[in-house]
Amino acid sequence: MTPVSQTATATVERRSLPLRLLARPEAGALLGAAAVFALFYAVAPPFRQLDSQATVLYQSSTLGIMALAVALLMIGGEFDLSSGVAVTASALTASMTAFQFTLNVWSGVLAALVLSLAIGAFNGAMLVKTRLPSFLITLGTFLMLQGLNLALTKAITGNVTTDAIGDMEGFDQARAVFASRIDIAGTSVRVTVLWWLGFACLASWVLLRTRYGNWVFAVGGGQDSARAMGVPVTFVKISLFMTVGFAAWFTGMHQLFAFDTVQSNAGVGNELLYIAAAVLGGCLLTGGYGSIGGTVIGAYLFGMVSQGIVYANWDPDWFLFFLGAMLLLATLLNLLVRRRAALGTPVRRRATAPREAR
Repeated sequence: MTPVSQTATATVERRSLPLRLLARPEAGALLGAAAVFALFYAVAPPFRQLDSQATVLYQSSTLGIMALAVALLMIGGEFDLSSGVAVTASALTASMTAFQFTLNVWSGVLAALVLSLAIGAFNGAMLVKTRLPSFLITLGTFLMLQGLNLALTKAITGNVTTDAIGDMEGFDQARAVFASRIDIAGTSVRVTVLWWLGFACLASWVLLRTRYGNWVFAVGGGQDSARAMGVPVTFVKISLFMTVGFAAWFTGMHQLFAFDTVQSNAGVGNELLYIAAAVLGGCLLTGGYGSIGGTVIGAYLFGMVSQGIVYANWDPDWFLFFLGAMLLLATLLNLLVRRRAALGTPVRRRATAPREAR
């Protein structure tokens, strides 16, 4: 019996577990969050209390709900500069519809939802029809909404602030949904925190476990190639903008039922914070890359900084500077860890077919 060796050589590249973890979009955000948490934990004793952490989570959630939708849109390769004032437009619509027509506040909530989805559909439709950059289209929408918010509020109410609706029918029920507090382990937690985490789980599942999530990554990576592969690019683009509209509606409802009235000039500049949270979480400005988990961490970073500065008794005027510096550092850190992970030395393994005897 003469054994005959049949050897097939296959090269399998494997990176070590640390390198694979560093290559994930949220790696830089997680490292940055750990550093910021350690900083404020050391210099601000009130930051260590559970009540303080509940406040941090609340600040994170009010930004984070919008940041989730903006992150999905950015992964799909687009921006929405109107998202900040769209939140205010939604709250104004709900408040003035209910007050001026003396309706149950849920009628105003429904009217605001229709308007918010329509704004998102308009942005998406303009994008796919004109093929103009989303930056220009949503900048125009931003300016129009900002003007409408101020002009219509003054024309209808005679002021820049809406009338109080706290004593109207349905207000208490709506507040329970959008702006209530829940006691957890003796600590009062805003319901928006639970909504934020629930939306994050849903968005992560859609992005990673469904065909639609694959379409979002494909469109963000290159819409022409995605279209050639049969991806419904028009549907994906418009639906992503409408998702931003839905998030704007929900955030606007929270603001309305948490504070009873709405300032018509609010929301300007918040769109940059939503984008910053997504970028902190690892989303690329070029699209096709990012994660929901990283965006959650990015929003939590925002909450830690905004409240940590207060707890540390620092001058709050430094907040935006600190946030901008953190954004640059997190972006550079993301770039560094991705490059290090990509340059990691692969382990090569030779696979040999079993010997057969004749």
